[in-house]
Amino acid sequence: MTINHLSHPLLPHQRQALKLMRDIALQRAGEARKCIHGLLAAAGLDAATYDIALNRLRQVARINLHFHPDRLDIHGRSVAAGLLEDGAFRTQYETGISAGSTSAFVGGARDLWEEKLFGGAYHVEGAKLAERPRYGALNLLSHPDGAAPRFGACYFVLRQNLNQRASFTFGGSQEADASECSGTLDAFDAVMAALLAEASQGQGILGETSLDLPTLLQRLSAEPSPSLGLSARPLGQALDSFIEVQIHGAIELSRDVEGLVADPCYRGGPIEPHLLALGHRYGFEIDWHPGFKLALDSVPEQFRGFSVRPLAQRIATGECIDAAALGAAENDYRLHPDAWTGWGDQHEMLTRFRRLWHVLVLYGGPAEA
Repeated sequence: MTINHLSHPLLPHQRQALKLMRDIALQRAGEARKCIHGLLAAAGLDAATYDIALNRLRQVARINLHFHPDRLDIHGRSVAAGLLEDGAFRTQYETGISAGSTSAFVGGARDLWEEKLFGGAYHVEGAKLAERPRYGALNLLSHPDGAAPRFGACYFVLRQNLNQRASFTFGGSQEADASECSGTLDAFDAVMAALLAEASQGQGILGETSLDLPTLLQRLSAEPSPSLGLSARPLGQALDSFIEVQIHGAIELSRDVEGLVADPCYRGGPIEPHLLALGHRYGFEIDWHPGFKLALDSVPEQFRGFSVRPLAQRIATGECIDAAALGAAENDYRLHPDAWTGWGDQHEMLTRFRRLWHVLVLYGGPAEA
């Protein structure tokens, strides 16, 4: 197969990384199909049910690029201001920020797992850090808060042709077995095998606790073409369950973005003009999802090993927290660390901010509720 990159010509090492991901997925396709057929049989389904769902997924699923628009990059700009100025979605190595692992530097954990996952393709002589993949997630069920809200309160919806120069991993590419559940759009069985295996456990999938394997395939088969107008849809709140996407090659907002979906907490604040200007300058629609808001008395004392309620109490606007309050507090910590003396070192504080955001995603409700 000749991989089609109509949206952007890839550099040799980017093509090699994508080819490697496809080749490994094709090698695993027989084993993955066997696993899938076993899961289907156990659920009383046939192979045709799977094929219909997979074909529909290939037609309509869109990549989401999540980001927190108010966080500060290495130049001191808000992410939204940087996007507006640059007209491009840059790598974590360039921006110096991440809503996940903060190890995007040579020799860091992200650098090492990228070397492993892509077979050293991005580590050849002459390859630049700015040419590394951009990370997103595949929105299978049109959740209004995006495919992986843990990585940001806002997200870009990419044009469908970007799927052709992306590789996919169920879960995260940092996992030791990431290559076993990865693939490309035309070699997707290993990704689906991992997705369906989790769905078959009966504990939910993609943030929906009642979603089992038969219902998932039914939903995928009937998924409408993506559109904006998302504010009336229920939040997905997919904190831990998603398909990670690695997009190979540059992402230019005017060429590659179909829409921007934002948290309504930014309306009326200093970030909103930047968000609206992005759509106007680069030619895409802006929409608002229902938003995340959480009352202080609903914040747990701890979340996954980190104390979060005291932080929520410090940053709350009135009796609630939202993404804007959290972003303002994190920026204040970065700009005025002395005001946060006694709260912990930098690693602990950034992790605590991140954990509180995860609490907001998992337990928060629509801003207007």
